[in-house]
Amino acid sequence: MMITADLIDAYLKCPTKCFLLSRDEVETGNAYAEWARVKSASFCREGIGHLVAGVAPNKCVVSTSAAEKRQWLLAIDFKARSQNLQCSCQAVERLPSLGRDRAAQLIPIRFVFRNKAARDDKLLVTFNALVLSESLGRTIEYGKVLYGDNYASLRVKTSAFADEVRRLIEKVDGLLASPTPPDLVLNRHCTECQFQTRCR
Repeated sequence: MMITADLIDAYLKCPTKCFLLSRDEVETGNAYAEWARVKSASFCREGIGHLVAGVAPNKCVVSTSAAEKRQWLLAIDFKARSQNLQCSCQAVERLPSLGRDRAAQLIPIRFVFRNKAARDDKLLVTFNALVLSESLGRTIEYGKVLYGDNYASLRVKTSAFADEVRRLIEKVDGLLASPTPPDLVLNRHCTECQFQTRCR
């Protein structure tokens, strides 16, 4: 089964949530979860709009296939896959190479509507960077988290979180291979989870 950023995100909050999402379990609804989903999508759309406005139209592409065809500075909805890992980056910035023997630098971008970037956000942008790195066969040194009302920018050095992300991938892989869900554990995320009623 493919391990995605959504499953990693769910695992960070609750292994049971990760397991249920991987099995396409029917959500039982949660007002906060629905609000957060809508808010996140809206924040991402607006953030991408800001990024696109700062790039020449012929330097912005949508999807991986378009990015392969020409020189670009910004790619939207950039998908990558490596073995059992898959990411769908909301945006990827491309910095042209500074030397003849150096490849252009790619920077995956993650949008977070909250006014503070959490450790989980750094891990998730690092996950995207790892998948991109393995898929394209090049080092991705940095990721970027744009967050809060003013789209503050946080630069994330991926090497600082890479080992932790690899351990997370192993744990999620083991969880998904199991035929039975993990033991239920009450945690702080329960009140925000779309599976709250089901678990209760």
